[in-house]
Amino acid sequence: MGLAIIAPNKSIDEINAWTAVFREINPQLHIQVFPEISDKKAVEVVVLWQHPKGILHEFPNLRLICSMGSGVDHIMADYSPDNVPITRIVDPRLTFSMTNYVVMGILNHHRQILRYIKDNQSKTWDMSQPEIPISVGVMGVGELGGDVLDKVAGLGFPAIGYGNSPKSNFRHRYFYGDQLQEFLNEVNLIVCLLPLTPKTVGFLNKDLFRKFKKGTYLINVARGKHLVEEDLIPAIQAGFISGALLDVFQEEPLPVTHPFWEHDKITVTPHIASITNHKAAAPQIMENYQNLMADKPLINQINKNQGY
Repeated sequence: MGLAIIAPNKSIDEINAWTAVFREINPQLHIQVFPEISDKKAVEVVVLWQHPKGILHEFPNLRLICSMGSGVDHIMADYSPDNVPITRIVDPRLTFSMTNYVVMGILNHHRQILRYIKDNQSKTWDMSQPEIPISVGVMGVGELGGDVLDKVAGLGFPAIGYGNSPKSNFRHRYFYGDQLQEFLNEVNLIVCLLPLTPKTVGFLNKDLFRKFKKGTYLINVARGKHLVEEDLIPAIQAGFISGALLDVFQEEPLPVTHPFWEHDKITVTPHIASITNHKAAAPQIMENYQNLMADKPLINQINKNQGY
């Protein structure tokens, strides 16, 4: 089996960690790491993160395309052979980290922790409105979004989901498709966990913000391309949005000149809401290759028509 790791934005230490796990599983595995891929005919499996566009054309014997994380938008935005399946990583630890980050953001807003940090700095004793009533809406209710709803509901907050298609017997209140305005009418804190597809690029924009309840708080932990960044600050100034917690951006690292850094209603974190654990991810990739060889169903295979 020949495997290529193509992740130019990851550090050497990260790549070495992935390689070590692959070799533990199969010491005979022939691993090549971009950009030093000399034998492209030997590559049957590619493991990708933010790969150079068009590179998948270069592997004539490619049989499996694997994302290094839960997202596959970086793959779907590029050409991939129609007959080659694409898989993603599903890791309970990734879900654990994502949910904890989102719950932290929700509670910080609910209990106004950022306001109290500023009060600390100015030595202000302000006991007014120590809690903001919230109703949480999660856009995108797959593995991650569903867990967020479970934990939020467990804390006693109203928890409502929104997605692209109907779900039978879903365990929370749920809206989909054309029911977007009905969903927005019910919530005043929105968490974006949508998959990134051609339909959801720029989904968080001024037209959507105008449909929000006044003062809605926004948390985006999905992808930077969901948000039209130049629309956010005007929406805050107009009162449609009271503030935002952002972990993902159009350009990463976020440029030091970007206005989000200085805005007092926007909190920036450096894409750390959830990090893929290579020790959990690499075995999934190896298992899928074995399933492929045995003509068995793949785990975590994406639907190319849906884009996730």
